[in-house]
Amino acid sequence: QVELVESGGDLVQPGGSLELSCRLSGRSVSQNAVIWYRRAPKKPREFVATITRSGQTYFADSVKGRFGISRDNFTNTVSLQMSSLKPEDTAIYYCNHEQFWGQGTQVNVTA
Repeated sequence: QVELVESGGDLVQPGGSLELSCRLSGRSVSQNAVIWYRRAPKKPREFVATITRSGQTYFADSVKGRFGISRDNFTNTVSLQMSSLKPEDTAIYYCNHEQFWGQGTQVNVTA
């Protein structure tokens, strides 16, 4: 059974940093791309970042230069490093691997 579990969401002040983790069980995290999405209140889900099977990374324009993404094959985890956080980064962050989704982790950026 494949399962994704996100963690790391928290309340942080603008300009702060957080690292989210997406731990995959049931298959190797390098088997296919892992994608981070987010859904802000009253807004549709949007793409944030991805790391492909080959290790290439892509970011939404809104987070480029502020967020990083990395993969640890040993712990079977993909991490999203977020810095210079803005209030508009407030959202529930989800990770996705093929047809599988995690339950999400809440990030709140507020003074």
